[in-house]
Amino acid sequence: MFDIVSLAEAVIDFSMCGKGPMGNPAFEMNPGGAGCNVALPNALLGGKSACLGLVGKDMFGDHIIRRLKELNINTDGMRQTGRSTTRLSFVSIDEEGDRQFDFVKGSGMKPTLSEEDIDFSIIAQGKVFLTEYCHEYKTMGAETIFKAIRYAKDHGAKFGMDFNYRPNVFADDQEGIAYLKEILEYADYVKVSENEMAMLTGLNEDEYERGAKAILAMDKEAVFVTMGPGGSYFATKDGDCGFVEAFKVKAVDTTGCGDAFFGTALHYMTRENPLPMAEIVRRANAYGALCALKPGAFDAMPTKEELETFLAEHK
Repeated sequence: MFDIVSLAEAVIDFSMCGKGPMGNPAFEMNPGGAGCNVALPNALLGGKSACLGLVGKDMFGDHIIRRLKELNINTDGMRQTGRSTTRLSFVSIDEEGDRQFDFVKGSGMKPTLSEEDIDFSIIAQGKVFLTEYCHEYKTMGAETIFKAIRYAKDHGAKFGMDFNYRPNVFADDQEGIAYLKEILEYADYVKVSENEMAMLTGLNEDEYERGAKAILAMDKEAVFVTMGPGGSYFATKDGDCGFVEAFKVKAVDTTGCGDAFFGTALHYMTRENPLPMAEIVRRANAYGALCALKPGAFDAMPTKEELETFLAEHK
């Protein structure tokens, strides 16, 4: 049994890391991808996570699978194919640690993902199922994602959705948002940023309390609105809700911080005796803050010991 099963398209993020010997911008090959990033905190904090999907038969796919195994992620359903290259992106980072992604067109396998590419027996073993949307939403890959979500729900899993919207990735943004809302209908647990909340609800970004409750009213069990250094707000179907302050850190790279937050929240929510939600969100905020202290995604995720030390120092 797995706490989290993620149908993930792992990505190599080429992140800015200064300048090379010729004085040109240099980029480091960092493994990442939202689906894998969310599964990682659970594994690092002592839970069981599995990632399945496709990467290329290339040096990038080799590196991703090797790192996932080193980080205690089950990769039995992560397959390599020569159909295309592993999905690649280049990440620029500003002085505040905020990043912008430029995805390499033609890389990645999500649009061609088929049922034959997925080990459904692994999905059936998960408490929570995660998947990313497909940018090319009128494709076989998009249909396959819906089939996987329905399969997971039919087998008793909760569906966790990190909206994770990227501007300008859809040929038609309005149609793309409609597609994301269609996936949202299946979600039990939802994580959105304040701008994604505004996009979904039509409210202002500072109306996070109303926004969270509006999404919760869409028959959800728990909703999280993350606002980076502005803190986080949560609302649950049991009526528990509240704002939790962020931990102040000097961000180096915010890649994966939202994923780290959601993965941490899901880890504690899937324990046999869950902590109070306010404490779960406090720990998720801490884990996301620690993730911002290092570049990259996989390699920035802290260990359980690092999280506990940080929390002890910031009571």
